[in-house]
Amino acid sequence: MRKYLLLSAVLLSGAAAGAWLMTQAGAETSAPPESADLAQGEKLYQSYCASCHGANLEGQPDWRSPGPDGTLPAPPHDETGHTWHHPDSVLFDYTRLGGKATLAAQGVDFASGMPGFGDQLRDDQIWNILAYIKSTWPDRQQQIQAERSAAESQREGN
Repeated sequence: MRKYLLLSAVLLSGAAAGAWLMTQAGAETSAPPESADLAQGEKLYQSYCASCHGANLEGQPDWRSPGPDGTLPAPPHDETGHTWHHPDSVLFDYTRLGGKATLAAQGVDFASGMPGFGDQLRDDQIWNILAYIKSTWPDRQQQIQAERSAAESQREGN
């Protein structure tokens, strides 16, 4: 039942899925660094992420509609997507562990096309990629995402 509720939330609204994921952050998350290397983040994004999420963070077409195998296409990471709806820990875990593993850690069986990059990228490199992505958002999205990250950090006692 939980699987179907999550799938419905993802299909109906990235914001609804983001709210659920915001309360389900994994324990694998490292702490974000004090500063980030945006140039390295952009270079790593182009090498590891752009083939699915687009060179300009635009995502794949029809990213809210599952393909024939039931997997959702890669969403955009610009302000038109739902990436900015998630706190840092969710973005980090999704990148490091992959979508399926991140959700499985929460007891949810979900077909995700997002692979984990923890065996290819160091934590600081993942944080640099995330910092680069966030640097492209308008101020409003940056502020909302930062507030969600701070609220989650307070809940977690970090």
